Amino acid sequence: MSERLQKLLARAGAASRRNAEDLIRAGRVTVNGQVAVIGQKADPGHDAIKLDGRRLQFPEPQHYLLLYKPEGHITSRSDPQGRPTVFDLVPPRLRSTLIAVGRLDYDTEGLLILTDDGNFANRVAHPRFGCTKTYEVKVKGQPNEQKLQRLRRGIAIEGRKTLPAKIRALRRRLGGRGSESNSWWQVEIKEGRTRQIREMFARIGYPVLRLRRVAIGGIRDPRLPKGAFRQLSPSELKRLGKEADTRARAG
Repeated sequence: MSERLQKLLARAGAASRRNAEDLIRAGRVTVNGQVAVIGQKADPGHDAIKLDGRRLQFPEPQHYLLLYKPEGHITSRSDPQGRPTVFDLVPPRLRSTLIAVGRLDYDTEGLLILTDDGNFANRVAHPRFGCTKTYEVKVKGQPNEQKLQRLRRGIAIEGRKTLPAKIRALRRRLGGRGSESNSWWQVEIKEGRTRQIREMFARIGYPVLRLRRVAIGGIRDPRLPKGAFRQLSPSELKRLGKEADTRARAG
């Protein structure tokens, strides 16, 4: 992919973008043996870009993928039972370097970030620094306000209380017997313990029938098909970083 030489010189650590222009004007930068000019673009994967006769080295770009995990996939890299994994959904050349930011269990669908940037993964996933995750949850029956308040305040799972959660009704499907009908809820949590939302609703007697994650921080993409992925945009990465920084300061 071609980029402006000023940006490439900065990425290679040879100069700031402002100083890069001075180097180009001075005739010290060449592309494929030809003296470069201001505004010129080059592709570091194919072009020989040199400064003072020495070829510049460029670090491999890091990947930040937003993937819609389908049900029936695990988040681990491999599975003794031979079940499909989320890494089967990305190109083979990326599978060995990517890690999942947080987890979604086998029966849960929704948005998942994959990256080869470990520091970024920790900032987004760690409960202390990470971002709020938003889920849509279908449960059997219709929990009353008193029971929902237990979840909002935090409920003990395996001897440890969950962090406070935000819960609001999405829609209700009323059947002949109201106590047996299904209901939909939006749940926002700031942690991601194993099967947390399923366990939360099970503790108050309302089993989860369907679960999907629809947002990570402020990142949503309702048009992303199941099993598909795309690169996070620079603005999305910036937004996730700001959210993590805000939580870290609130600490």
